[in-house]
This record gives sequence, structure tokens and C-alpha cells, in this order.
Amino acid sequence: MEKTLIMIKPDAMKAGNAGAIITILEKAGFRLMQSQILFMTNELAERFYAEHVGKDFYPTLLKFMQSGEIMALVMQKEDAVCNLRQIIGATNSCKAAPGTIRNLYGNHGFITSNAVHASDCAASAKREIGILFPEDKE
Repeated sequence: MEKTLIMIKPDAMKAGNAGAIITILEKAGFRLMQSQILFMTNELAERFYAEHVGKDFYPTLLKFMQSGEIMALVMQKEDAVCNLRQIIGATNSCKAAPGTIRNLYGNHGFITSNAVHASDCAASAKREIGILFPEDKE
């Protein structure tokens, strides 16, 4: 079994979509291992999104991620990273396949407000879980 991280972003939290998103994940066979609701500080956002430093969207992304509460979830399933990436859909909500989380709950006008973040590979999942759940030693 593999663990991965999904983070419900401020836009989806403000819209009250967290429960619906979790339901989609559970119906797809994911097991919820850990969860927390938090506000990202600038320091936490900079650490979490360090690989995007210098990209045009970086300042906007940091500001957006600090605009409201987020929900971080550690999910477990066989081949969790790949399965989760399929369920969330393309980064651009406008291009996300019908029925995917980003198609259903993303703000179709803005790429950063696409409802969720999910780890893109096993190494990223381990790093991101370690940042948001430092007590997780796996």
C-alpha cells in the first residue's frame, strides 16, 4: 500500500466542497490515514512550493494558498499517487476530464484555484507528507 497527499485548497474549502471531495476519494477505494485543517503561513507555503521558486505563478500561488484554510489529507491505496492523479484531473480545471475533482470543483477561470493539490510522484508524496505531517515517520 502506498501513501499520498491531497490538499484541499482554500477555494474548495470556502465553497464547502471538502466533504464531497473526501467522499469521491473514499468511493474510489482510498483509505484516509491522517487529516488536518490549517492556515498556511508564508514560511510553510514557501517550503511546500519550493520547487516553483522563480516561476511566474509562484507569488500568486503563495498568496492564494494563504487566503484561507486548507485541509491536508494522507490517503492510502495500492498505487495511490497514480490513482489519485487520475481522479483529480488536469491542473487546468477547464481541461480536466468530466467527473474529475478539478472539473467538478475547480474555479475554471484560474489555474491556482483548482480545488486540490496532489503529490505528483512517490518522492513528492513523502516530502509533502513530511512537511504537513512531521510526525509521520513512514
